[in-house]
Amino acid sequence: MERTVAQARIAGPRTAVIWSVLRGELAGQDGRPLSVVDVGGGTGGFAVPLAEAGHTVTVVDPSPDALASLLRRATDAGVAERVRALQGDADSLGDLVPPAAADLVLCHAVFEFVDDPDAVAQALHDALRPGGAASILVANRAAAVLSRALAGQWQAAAALLDAGGESAEARRPGGPSTRATSGEVQARATGRDTVRRRFDLIGAEALLAEAGLHVEQAHGVRVIADLVPGVVADADPEALLAFELAASAVPPYRDVATQLHLLARRRGHADH
Repeated sequence: MERTVAQARIAGPRTAVIWSVLRGELAGQDGRPLSVVDVGGGTGGFAVPLAEAGHTVTVVDPSPDALASLLRRATDAGVAERVRALQGDADSLGDLVPPAAADLVLCHAVFEFVDDPDAVAQALHDALRPGGAASILVANRAAAVLSRALAGQWQAAAALLDAGGESAEARRPGGPSTRATSGEVQARATGRDTVRRRFDLIGAEALLAEAGLHVEQAHGVRVIADLVPGVVADADPEALLAFELAASAVPPYRDVATQLHLLARRRGHADH
């Protein structure tokens, strides 16, 4: 557990908020080793530190190269016996992970690209034991609109406004569905944007709630870090990190962060 604390302390603004939330979740588990599933976990940026803290981590990722790097990284860290690599994507999670087997599921920067976000959310729920938690990281539509507008990319910014992504209205019963077309609109606007959908907080919460996952915490990741010039960020990185942590849970600053992080829980009581 101490290793996870140390990892959170040295993390930069891209991951410090997430590690802070995970540290709190792990601290509530009485020091017991957890079964963790990291969907789209790639080369093990989260998996290896969690394994170093004593947890067993299964990483599901479609890239064989990323999984090979993960295993090398785990071996170098001396935790290869606690890290398992499974090739596959989030859409096939139910075929790869037994039901109700995980205490903690990580799904970071995945919902933006999957074919069926509702099915993936349900698969995350089903993989968790009752009382287990899911760490979800999604792209924030508001931040994408603002960043393009600040760069003078007016058409791209307007297209993102029109696309909607997984907005609150899009997920209301009878509301307009943008899931199949928002990525196409965005791609036309930018010429290179491969993100299929972005989210606002209410839409992300609704997506998880429909799958039986209750959101307990919501934070913004990279509230200001992507907007300040590099020379400013490099001048006092500790102050920048402290500001990111302080602003991450405070609306409206949270709501314009580059990414939104949600900690959601499958209802029920865990059997330890």
